[in-house]
Amino acid sequence: MTSYTVTVEPLGTEITCREDQTVLDACLREGIWLPHACTHGTCGTCKAEILDGEVDFGDASPYALLESEREEGSALLCVATPRSDVVLEGEIDVEEGVEVHPVRDYRGTVAVLQDVAPGVRRIVIELATPMPFNPGQYIQLNLPGGDTRPYSIASAAADPSRIELNVKRMPGGVATDGWIFSTLRTGDPVTLSGPYGRFSFRPARTQPILLLGSGTGLAPLKSILAHIAPTGGGQDVVLYHGVATREDLYEHDYFEAMQEQHAWFTYRPALSRDEWQGRTGRVPAQLAEDYPRAAGHVAYICGSPQMVTDTMKALMKARLFPRDIYREDFFDSADRASGANVVRSPLIRR
Repeated sequence: MTSYTVTVEPLGTEITCREDQTVLDACLREGIWLPHACTHGTCGTCKAEILDGEVDFGDASPYALLESEREEGSALLCVATPRSDVVLEGEIDVEEGVEVHPVRDYRGTVAVLQDVAPGVRRIVIELATPMPFNPGQYIQLNLPGGDTRPYSIASAAADPSRIELNVKRMPGGVATDGWIFSTLRTGDPVTLSGPYGRFSFRPARTQPILLLGSGTGLAPLKSILAHIAPTGGGQDVVLYHGVATREDLYEHDYFEAMQEQHAWFTYRPALSRDEWQGRTGRVPAQLAEDYPRAAGHVAYICGSPQMVTDTMKALMKARLFPRDIYREDFFDSADRASGANVVRSPLIRR
């Protein structure tokens, strides 16, 4: 297998990258934390300038990487592979209080496989070796056919040997219909890599926290909450979880119990298509009602691109600045095909 040298500026650091390996993967495995989010060429977060050398642009969405940008020397590092020695200009992602964990490969065993809502399955994987991660990050799960899928970690970072995933079933999906919801069983061996993502809890931020998720976008927010819970964090935390119906509201009892135990925590489920004893309406609408002014908070948003975008608008209308908002979009194949919500303000943290 041919390998090339990738020089990352402005660090001047040289790393080795195989011809079948993405430039981003090679950097993350060496502890060079470049901006990234989706890791499959859809969101454009990892866009960087190739100063010298040749790359294969890979399966980059034409909406995330325009043809004119390719011609000018830009590439999406999460899908670009080297075809010569390469020099790139990277935005080195270093932030106070956020630890950098190099990406590694891991083996594990499925310990728990449980349906928690219609079309949502909880998977708990016992790892042979611990995987340190920051609350909010995700892993790449290796599929039997050799492909990978990203899933956010829902468990506490305090126990890096036990990784919980919350997986939504996608009709016809290779990962879900083809494996996780069909042939996968407890006791089965699995492999994965991680941790990935810059969407994670910022321990240096001391403002009151808004956690805003829809569907299985709850997973990384649950991990953040599990990290805060033992000490209370010294700040108030409000969790919004948006789903369509009461049946979809998984972890409801868990968060209700947590709310009773901790005065600093408030749980606000949001149902958009069902009548029940609680509030109805989407998360952005409920947020706008509760926080006509959100200044002085820090917000973490995770869910579908449309939910994230609408919640962003509600927060900014309530005078919360982009520097205080962190987001994670759960892209699917339809988002990739349409380019929906791919272009965003560079001020928004991902």
